[in-house]
Amino acid sequence: MTKSLRVLSIATLFPDAARPNFGLFVERSLRALAAQPGIDLTIIAPVGLPPFPLSLHKRYRALRGLPQSEQWNGLTVLRPRFTLIPRVGASFNPAKVADAVLTAARGRSFDVIDAQFFYPDGPAAMRVADALGLPFSAKARGADISHFGHDPATRNQVIDAADKAAGLLAVSAAMRDDMAAIGIDAAKIAVHYTGIDAARFHPGDRGAARTALAMDDAPAILTVGALIARKGQALVIEALPALPGVHYWLAGAGDEEGRYRALARQLGVETRVHFMGPVANADLPQLYRAADAVVMPSASEGLANAWVEALACGTPIVISNAGGAAELVTAPVAGRIVDRTPLAIAAAVNAILTDPPPSADVAAILGGRFDWDRNGQELAAHLRRCAGA
Repeated sequence: MTKSLRVLSIATLFPDAARPNFGLFVERSLRALAAQPGIDLTIIAPVGLPPFPLSLHKRYRALRGLPQSEQWNGLTVLRPRFTLIPRVGASFNPAKVADAVLTAARGRSFDVIDAQFFYPDGPAAMRVADALGLPFSAKARGADISHFGHDPATRNQVIDAADKAAGLLAVSAAMRDDMAAIGIDAAKIAVHYTGIDAARFHPGDRGAARTALAMDDAPAILTVGALIARKGQALVIEALPALPGVHYWLAGAGDEEGRYRALARQLGVETRVHFMGPVANADLPQLYRAADAVVMPSASEGLANAWVEALACGTPIVISNAGGAAELVTAPVAGRIVDRTPLAIAAAVNAILTDPPPSADVAAILGGRFDWDRNGQELAAHLRRCAGA
């Protein structure tokens, strides 16, 4: 019989009733972990709230009402609060998260601490592990290294956590290289690919998907993700004048929406730009199938979940050379890796529209590498190694 491993997972990115799409891949990975034999998992998902009266802002209203403890899709989730200083308080967050975690974990016993995002979760896990005399692991996913690993206000905490961790994970080989580039020991880092639910994300009838979404038969490109500058949606809008007749669908919400709408009007393409707002994860497969290409010229990524989902649904991707791009676009059938310019984006989209690849061939490019059960097995084995370190 497999000896029970008591895991405390710290996850500042985790879904809740107020943000059902927030950190879905973290939740799915932890569900896969919990399904492994001998795993006793407790998740602490700290909720950051600013001090009064900022906490009254509508952005935080729903968060204030979240339960302190609940069962979420079969997982035990504790949601202690910590004081968040918006915009300028990033360097203080690990200590505040650690205090909240230690309070919530009081009276419970664990064998290993798991941090699901490198910042602030990693330095917070370091503090919790030190207080409890336990080993810990941290996983890098993207901006936690590309931003926090380079920001002078937070970089030292990232490096310190990496040095003291018993083991580290990265979502792609490219992410591992990025970690090594800022001084993290690459020998401690294992690549841990995400998973995909093949029962939901698979090729289907593009025409039927478009009919269900009330799309016409105009060529359609899609971006899935927050409307923030780093994701590069502005570059796609700027490419539309060179893509006559092509419609651009944006699934997501964010602070840049107003600027993107103004840009579309300025370029005279506003009738071809469609802002969909947040789209439930359950509705994404049909949306991917409806698109001729998913276009995501991000400034930085680890290995974007939307890239994998789109390919699984048989839709080629046009992406920048960010993160693990080259680990997915290994042949022209998968799409194109392009410079972050409107001209390069338009040329790649035109090439795909001129000679669209068969959806089954696109999906086959993943080659079974992205599987949730494998993801859970690898995470369980990694944490057992850390616990025995």
